[in-house]
Amino acid sequence: MKKFLLISMLIISSIAPVSASVASWYGGKFHGRLTASGERFNKFAMTAAHKTLKFGSKVKVTNKRTGKSTVVCINDRGPYAHGRSIDLSKAAAKKIGISGVAKVTLKVLSQPKNWRYGKKACAI
Repeated sequence: MKKFLLISMLIISSIAPVSASVASWYGGKFHGRLTASGERFNKFAMTAAHKTLKFGSKVKVTNKRTGKSTVVCINDRGPYAHGRSIDLSKAAAKKIGISGVAKVTLKVLSQPKNWRYGKKACAI
């Protein structure tokens, strides 16, 4: 019985929760600047900023209106605008049809076990 409970708990904990969120995008003046992870921001890469996820986390972002989705890598902190939970790079936003602010779902696909400042969070 204990073995069954342990296996059940492992299976349940491995299922990534999906959360409803609001996304925006950033680019332009930030292109080439250092992100919070120490990497240079590239508006053409599939990256994003999130307030709490570990740098290097892979997140599937789905636009609720269009149904389009993409996978981004977290390499920055933000967004700092009220009510938003993720800032996408310009390329990621364009790929899923976001030109301003949109309702999205976020699904964390993976998180790195070890990360330290100066180590690349996302392979660009």
